[in-house]
Amino acid sequence: MKTLILFFAIWLLFGTASWAAPQDTRFAGEIMDSQCAQMGSHEKMMKQQGAKDGKECSDACVKAGGKYVLYDAATKTVYQLDDQDKAKEFSGQKVTVIGSKSGESIHVSSIKPRL
Repeated sequence: MKTLILFFAIWLLFGTASWAAPQDTRFAGEIMDSQCAQMGSHEKMMKQQGAKDGKECSDACVKAGGKYVLYDAATKTVYQLDDQDKAKEFSGQKVTVIGSKSGESIHVSSIKPRL
């Protein structure tokens, strides 16, 4: 009986700890600026700014006050990214972001280019 109680206590301790910790998830999309992500494309802003590609457009829009976000074109979802420095490295690229989601924001653990 003591063994059963001890087992249950250990399970309860470690089981609830794992439920409380946010789990990392994979998110796919393109790192772009918040302005273009709201429109679903760089097209309009590239014409206005004379940018030659998505990276140049995103970097210019962020310099003008935007934020780097992950845009999932398949679901038309925009995720805010808490680590702007990591996101900047992949500006304009299709990536996989690994992190934990809270609302429409992702706490970024890592970003990797999609091949």
